[in-house]
Amino acid sequence: MASAAAGATGWYRGRVKAVPSGDCLVIVALASSKPGPLPEKTITLSSLMAPRLARRGGVDESFAWESREFLRKLCIGKEVTFRVDYTVQSINRDFGTVFLGEKNVAMLVVAEGWAKIREQGQQKGEVSPYLAELLRLEEQAKQQGLGRWSKVAGASEASIRNLPPSAIGDPSNLDAMGLLAANKGSPMEGIVEQVRDGSTLRVYLLPEFQFVQVFVAGIQAPSMGRRAAAESVLETETTDEPNGEVPVEPRAPLTSAQRLAVSSSAETVADPFAPDAKFFTEMRVLNRDVRIVLEGVDKFSNLIGSVYYSDGETAKDLALELVENGFAKFVEWSANMMEEDAKRKLKAAELQAKKSRLRFWTNYVPPPSNSKAIHDQNFTGKVVEVVSGDCIVVADDSIPYGSPLAERRVNLSSIRCPKIGNPRRDEKPAPYAREAREFLRTRLIGKQVNVQMEYSRKVGLADGLTPSSGAGDSRVMDFGSVFLLSPSKAEGDDAPVPPSAGSQNGVNVGELVIARGFGTVIRHRDFEERSNYYDGLLAAESRAISGKKGIHSDKDPPVMHITDLLTASAKKARDFLPFLHRCRKIPAAVEYVLSGHRFKLLIPKETCSIAFSFSGVRCPGRDEPYSNEAIALMRRKIMQRDVEIEVETVDRTGTFLGSLWESKTNVAITLLEAGLAKLQTSFGTDRIPDFHLLERAEQAAKRQKLKIWENYVEGEEVSNGSAVETKQKEVLKVTVTEVLGGGKFYVQTVGDQKIASIQQQLSSLNLQESPLIGAFSPKKGDIVLAHFLADNSWYRAMIVNAPRGAVESPKDKFEVFYIDYGNQEVIPYSQLRPLDPSVSAAPGLAQLCSLAYIKVPSLEEDFGQEAAEYMSEQTLVKEFRAKIEERENAGVKVKGQGTGTTLNVTLVAVDSEISINAAMLQEGLARIEKKNRWDSKDRQVALENLEQFQEEARTNRRGMWHYGDIQSDDEETAPPPRKAGGRK
Repeated sequence: MASAAAGATGWYRGRVKAVPSGDCLVIVALASSKPGPLPEKTITLSSLMAPRLARRGGVDESFAWESREFLRKLCIGKEVTFRVDYTVQSINRDFGTVFLGEKNVAMLVVAEGWAKIREQGQQKGEVSPYLAELLRLEEQAKQQGLGRWSKVAGASEASIRNLPPSAIGDPSNLDAMGLLAANKGSPMEGIVEQVRDGSTLRVYLLPEFQFVQVFVAGIQAPSMGRRAAAESVLETETTDEPNGEVPVEPRAPLTSAQRLAVSSSAETVADPFAPDAKFFTEMRVLNRDVRIVLEGVDKFSNLIGSVYYSDGETAKDLALELVENGFAKFVEWSANMMEEDAKRKLKAAELQAKKSRLRFWTNYVPPPSNSKAIHDQNFTGKVVEVVSGDCIVVADDSIPYGSPLAERRVNLSSIRCPKIGNPRRDEKPAPYAREAREFLRTRLIGKQVNVQMEYSRKVGLADGLTPSSGAGDSRVMDFGSVFLLSPSKAEGDDAPVPPSAGSQNGVNVGELVIARGFGTVIRHRDFEERSNYYDGLLAAESRAISGKKGIHSDKDPPVMHITDLLTASAKKARDFLPFLHRCRKIPAAVEYVLSGHRFKLLIPKETCSIAFSFSGVRCPGRDEPYSNEAIALMRRKIMQRDVEIEVETVDRTGTFLGSLWESKTNVAITLLEAGLAKLQTSFGTDRIPDFHLLERAEQAAKRQKLKIWENYVEGEEVSNGSAVETKQKEVLKVTVTEVLGGGKFYVQTVGDQKIASIQQQLSSLNLQESPLIGAFSPKKGDIVLAHFLADNSWYRAMIVNAPRGAVESPKDKFEVFYIDYGNQEVIPYSQLRPLDPSVSAAPGLAQLCSLAYIKVPSLEEDFGQEAAEYMSEQTLVKEFRAKIEERENAGVKVKGQGTGTTLNVTLVAVDSEISINAAMLQEGLARIEKKNRWDSKDRQVALENLEQFQEEARTNRRGMWHYGDIQSDDEETAPPPRKAGGRK
């Protein structure tokens, strides 16, 4: 029947939105091409008259509520097919036939006895086309005593609702505080009779039929305007149904006072999206069964509550649905009445709606934020350091451990732990800071983790950071979530691991820290980036607070006094030696790797920190090749690990000397096997445990020519008293970047990973326009970005000389030293830019060298210019082997020569048979240094080998020998800088 009817002209499909009475339905279209609420139509079932519900101040007709309930439960929310049979113009009402599936709704109502038949309307034809069948069903219901035709004594009187005063009067007369006190937190059954706006409902509370107005807790939908509100009140007063949706008889004419009220309220209209929000709420709860949980009462005695409705088998939160769909905003004052979890969900839903700019938030402009999302930077690696309870260092598995980028600092997203303090600035750890770090250290060090980078944030001085020289007043920190892949009782006790939103990746380390009470969750502002697992962190914090753990405890925090012997005098360190001698092996923890062979150790038993170094084993110094690799190896091997040490003695600087074992392995053996350390046998081999194993490891590295032994030649050893010292000298592969004169020059190491890293960082910089005067004021010694005119590129440079006072013009001159190449220039202020501390902090790559064993005239002396030009020609775009003969420490910076150590080298081109040292002598552009009787054997041999080249120049009267023998001069002073020079 329905399918045949639907195909006929005038039939439509729709969904039942409301059921005002036992014979009336409000039906909305299934779809519309126009934006906004869907079109709707009110249909009264043809030829039916259901009992009338009470007007305001009146009384129900018998069986009126049961009649409406039958039709409501039958049709509400269902899809129906309908048509209009006739319209009564005098009351502006459409009468029609409605099918639910294949069943005629009017017939179902009549068959159950909930309506009677009107056989004839006021005009001819105003009857249902199914009148005959309806009359038959009515007679059948009468005979069976169904519904309103019940023959049970007193049934008619019992069907009339006993309405409380609040149901027949104004809902504001309700005792709101009394109702709240009696039902706080308990679900109350109800039926929504009217939707004033998206977040304001009028509800019958069952079974007492209390008629209340409820404001949905935690949210506020757009206002429908004062005029709409006034009309709503007037309709309620003049229609048969309490919700005022559809009148069952003509409206009573408005009084003059009512017209004045409507007129005066016309000055405001509905807010944007208010009708949509109201329609959204109506389609979900109007005339539906709901559960109301009263949360509180406002100062005007309005009820504030949470509203839940059924969607199939699921119970849904109306407030959450409105906010998620952009139909309402989060309201703090009423949300504070709710449970924390529900409040958190609403706030998160609003944030997502704002980000998506849904409906109400279409034109939303987010506030400025100092955080920025990080995408596609997930990686796996091993934890090598726990800096604090909320910061760790992870060695990225995808990058070789010697690379400067191999270790990545990760700050745990959205949490804050007590600050560990800085001993250098006399800052003591905050309460629970040590415990938080130790908690992570024992669980993470050396463990494999997954890292999901989430956001970065600019942190300024207000956060307690001190910027590097010339680095500005902020730096960028990277934040992410870290997951422990193979937890075994990850909390360190028998308690189960707390559930995590990221459990598929492992245990969320941030949740572990928060759940143990070692930190708090950051309350981000709306548009700040945050952890992808923020809800899990908040849930962990709630557990810690309820369990009074850690910083949430009522107890005093634990106190630990550690004596730091690194900052103490050498005498105080010697005073501790007897305590460390009491036991053969002492448990310790490695706090920091100071160099490849020197560490800071914490000895819990003696509550002290010490500087500790291997006996008889030395790694390359900080400025020497393979120093960084030795440090990186030790960081991965023993950083913050539990170890055992055996102390032999303490040196004059207060450093304890001895042996160190990790997992029963002598760590010095690891260094020697990797070719990153040498044995110093002058220490005395009898005092060093496992010396035969150390010696065997060093010999194996020599045979394989690993790292520092890459140029080792078997048998190059000389006797020096009772001890045997290896005289193999270090050889670097270099290119010459700048020739200064006087035999001095700058080099860069070939294949140095630092060079590639610095170049990559510089190429990624986004250079802006010339800085504004006063916005950037470089001082002497600052590291900046400087323009090099010769190749129109930008390089790192140190300010050598700057104008006195503030910069006044873009043309003000600055003398700069290019720290990666060694040349100097004077350039204007407009050619300088500030440099990020992450780039400026790395040491300069240019190493100052001089030609060993020879004296080259300075630029001011005779043949000085010729010598410099010859050397420039010989070193242009070539690769050399620089054999380090001696190291000289520059006490102060010499103009044009940078700072630090000068290497005296023998420089040999890879395609040449003689060194540059010998070639300079051969051309008469240098002479040999004086011999002394206390010279080492190596020096004596080298000077003898060079004499033949000097003799050749003297014989052929080349260069300075043109006029014969020359007199010995005093030692030359440091040469002045060259003002020009390019990249080699």
